[in-house]
Amino acid sequence: MPISRTGAGSLDRRIAFDRRMETSDEYGGVEAEWVEGFVVAASVTPRLGGETVMAARLAGTAPVTIMVRRSVQTAAVTSAWRARDVRSGETYNIRSIAAVGGARGRYIEMLAESGVPA
Repeated sequence: MPISRTGAGSLDRRIAFDRRMETSDEYGGVEAEWVEGFVVAASVTPRLGGETVMAARLAGTAPVTIMVRRSVQTAAVTSAWRARDVRSGETYNIRSIAAVGGARGRYIEMLAESGVPA
């Protein structure tokens, strides 16, 4: 997504970022569950073209690019977290993260995919 199209109007989705927390169960075992960290405005753009993208579609996964404004919260997100569309409930596994937007890095771009287990 070109930087010129990352204005406030393009961040039209509410995306929650969840991280996995481990807790002890009543039998002394460990359970992992997703805990919501925060919610921000974002854009979610399907990835188009390319052999890898086409193969992913055939496998039932959907690669996307998630763009958010850079903040203390969003800068702390790693590929161990997941993104979740607040309205639809669709979850995205974050694969890679990069700062974009020139020298100031005003935005963070995340390559993610839905349709795969976390």
